[in-house]
Amino acid sequence: MARREETEAERLRRIAILNARLPKKRNIAQGLLRNPAGEVLLCELSYKQEWDLPGGVVDPGEPPAVTVAREIDEELGLHVAVGGLVAVNWLPPWRGWDDAHLFLFDLGVLDGELDPARFLPREIADAHWVRPEAAAEHVAPYTARMLEAVAGWTPGTTLYLEDGEPTGGAA
Repeated sequence: MARREETEAERLRRIAILNARLPKKRNIAQGLLRNPAGEVLLCELSYKQEWDLPGGVVDPGEPPAVTVAREIDEELGLHVAVGGLVAVNWLPPWRGWDDAHLFLFDLGVLDGELDPARFLPREIADAHWVRPEAAAEHVAPYTARMLEAVAGWTPGTTLYLEDGEPTGGAA
């Protein structure tokens, strides 16, 4: 018996049902921005206790690399060139948030000053250059583990992490 061809309207209805039922995963895009001394930029956020790497939540339909550049421009007033993907980090549920994927991009070295007058006050209370090994004093545990895991990152490679820990696989 010949199979009936699905109409475009039927196909779109089927996809809408699947989209409504399949899990939604939050995606986060952050950047690893360093200064000439090798310190990393951490943002003191106005809405949470832990400091964090610059970046933010990926908007629907937005590529993560675009997100990190947009967020840093909006929140810190910096225009950055987004380099290679350093790591993909799966984050388990934490403090009421569902699990998520975090995309960490290389933003290179900033050989200049930050201008606090350009910070978006509803997001950024301050920003600090911190030695990577001292970051754990300020950031969430998964961020500290991720920074430790990417300390020896080689450009052109991408690490795959789960909760900030290497799994032995590549992304």
